[in-house]
Amino acid sequence: MSIHSLTLRTFSPARLSAITLAVASSLFPAQVFAQAGETTSAQDEAVEKIMVTARKRTESIFETPTAVSSIGEGLIEDTNVTNLDDIGKYVPNLNISRYGGGNSGHAAVFIRGIGLQDHVITTDPGVGVYLDGVYLGRQMGANMSLPNIERVEVLRGPQGTLYGRNTLGGAVNIITKAPGSQDIASVAAKVGSRGRLATDLYINSDITDEFSVSATGSFKQRNGVGTAVNLENPEREIGEEEEYSGRIAAKYDFTSDFSVTVAADFVENEAGQSPYNVEFIPGGPTEFSIDDGEFYLLNPSLIPDNPDDLGTTVPGIESTSYSGWGTALTAQWAATNNLDLKFIASKRSSEYEGGLDDDGSPLNLSEFPETGSADQTSFELQLNGTFDDYDFVSGLYYFTEEGTTASGPWTFSPFNVPDGLLNDGVTPVTEVCDFCGDYGFFDINQETKAYAAYVNVSYSLTEKLDIGGGLRYSRDEKDADALFPSFAERAVRSADFSEVTWDVNAGYTLTDQLNMYLAVQKGYQTGGFPPRPFGGADQFVSFDETTAINYEFGFKGEVGEHVSFMTAFFLTDYTDLALPFSDPQAGGGFVTIVENAGESRSQGVELELTVDVTDDFVVRSTFGYLDAEITELDEGVQGVGEGDAPALSPRWTVMIAPTWYSELDNGALVTVSVDYSFRDEMQGQSVYNPYETIDARELVGFNVSYEPAAGDWSVSLYGKNVFDEVYDQGRLAQNGYVGVVRSNDRSEFGLRFKKSFDLY
Repeated sequence: MSIHSLTLRTFSPARLSAITLAVASSLFPAQVFAQAGETTSAQDEAVEKIMVTARKRTESIFETPTAVSSIGEGLIEDTNVTNLDDIGKYVPNLNISRYGGGNSGHAAVFIRGIGLQDHVITTDPGVGVYLDGVYLGRQMGANMSLPNIERVEVLRGPQGTLYGRNTLGGAVNIITKAPGSQDIASVAAKVGSRGRLATDLYINSDITDEFSVSATGSFKQRNGVGTAVNLENPEREIGEEEEYSGRIAAKYDFTSDFSVTVAADFVENEAGQSPYNVEFIPGGPTEFSIDDGEFYLLNPSLIPDNPDDLGTTVPGIESTSYSGWGTALTAQWAATNNLDLKFIASKRSSEYEGGLDDDGSPLNLSEFPETGSADQTSFELQLNGTFDDYDFVSGLYYFTEEGTTASGPWTFSPFNVPDGLLNDGVTPVTEVCDFCGDYGFFDINQETKAYAAYVNVSYSLTEKLDIGGGLRYSRDEKDADALFPSFAERAVRSADFSEVTWDVNAGYTLTDQLNMYLAVQKGYQTGGFPPRPFGGADQFVSFDETTAINYEFGFKGEVGEHVSFMTAFFLTDYTDLALPFSDPQAGGGFVTIVENAGESRSQGVELELTVDVTDDFVVRSTFGYLDAEITELDEGVQGVGEGDAPALSPRWTVMIAPTWYSELDNGALVTVSVDYSFRDEMQGQSVYNPYETIDARELVGFNVSYEPAAGDWSVSLYGKNVFDEVYDQGRLAQNGYVGVVRSNDRSEFGLRFKKSFDLY
């Protein structure tokens, strides 16, 4: 089937017209997704040279031989981006969902069909998230708020050489504003519909010629969208948000060649359960039997009429929390004119509470409250250099993490029910089920140690041709233990994983404003242990690492003074792709097995475009097409079929964001921005099931701001998801019904005020 026939079958006329516009725009070269500094016209913005550190060296985004999007502070404000989840709406072939534990702090990042939505401690993400160069090992807590961020870089494709383990799909770099060279303070406040209140304080100052400090403090809250209708005094509304966060950094220049930066950050998030409801499968069972016992499942009349309400009778499961803190030390030394040393040390800790009432009803059929924690420490030593026609980045890396996930008391009918009795209220459930009983408990723990050494070199063969390559050796050691109701005793497991990853690339300057590149990359995802082996200790066995080879070429640059673009064509082959399969009908609980499925292939195209239509009107757009499927299955793999697509991987992704600037007679600037994003339909699991298909969604927002000639304050009228589209974050078929985690970013309109102060 051709791309065109798929498009016509998938999209409504309105949706098709929007995508046609994006494709037509891409006939001109595609966009650079960034802003840095203040501008007074669209033309000024476009010609600015965007610098990135995607390859751990500072270089022009047009000269980087990889697919990278850089989202700067200005664009974050124009499109009302407030957290990492919002970034997922504006980058091609990037999708971010929030499913795990019903907790708004969770972010499952998928790039080019690779990612993992499970957050349990024994699973590792397929896309790495970094904060100022520090790897964040957990998905829970990755949905970070983004106040006073310099930029967010999204690297697509395997990043196995410079970033190593768990960047099979790519990496996301969050880069904060560094202390010094500003001497400003700012305060921002937001008030909006749905009870939105937010404030943000920022200061950045050179205390002395050698000592600089920056600090950020933020608060945000919003009312919920539903109620736990069967709880007398629910702790939180469904979908409610409340968060405090802060960050402080200090930099001291001991000499002109040696500096040390110390940073600390924290977040405290108290929120309502993610909106969750139940959809019944036509013709699905209302009861099933084990041995001679029959167990009532669920009746549609028990589900609240409002799909945002929750019918649980379990106190506390309607609320979630997340807390985390981190510290980092970065020392940089220009040892010679050609050699630099950089050392990064970090310690981070996090805790969360959450869980889901899977049946969403007053019955105690399937409730899994959950807690978890993780503590990580990392060290990285880099030696970087530039000599004549070549430069290199090299390093040693160490990472260790200890964490746990625990659940209880939980119920899963008929295996673990509150009173341990059949429906007659007399017969013990254990008479018909050997491993059934009262409330259930489980815990699963893991300690990880990771080591790596890497080097990456670029060489200028001629004025127009650069070549490069890199190698990385990674080793992971994991010790895990778990206790589930079906285990005779605590199971203890150990496994080691190692891989050599590499990349080769070439960049060629076609003209002063146009570059092309070719790259071949090998990526590596560490193996691990399944998160929910309810079926017995024999399910608690390790799965192997996944590797990928990515072939990519692209073009980047500018056409004249008014068009800038980036485009990438890629094909990625995955070997031993680890895929989770969840089966809630076996083993006395919600079984999730992770197996190496065999082979998978992703191929597609990404186009990014900025066009200055006039000096005062700019249109940004992105377009992504992804064809991902499992091409070969190993014998005995459960729940997945050849030809199925990986989970949460839309075929089409589109973003269009026009911005209009108008300078008034008094010198004030009015800016009007509109943003449109589209994500195609996708599967909730890596298996085709019509009841687990997540429908396509379209989101529209706007921002109208006024800034006086002095430029020291601004006021904005904003709107997010203005048509109040409610879409699914995840879908999982269960016993006769589908559990659906719904979106929480509903329509919101409000005002934002920002005031800046010069400190000296």
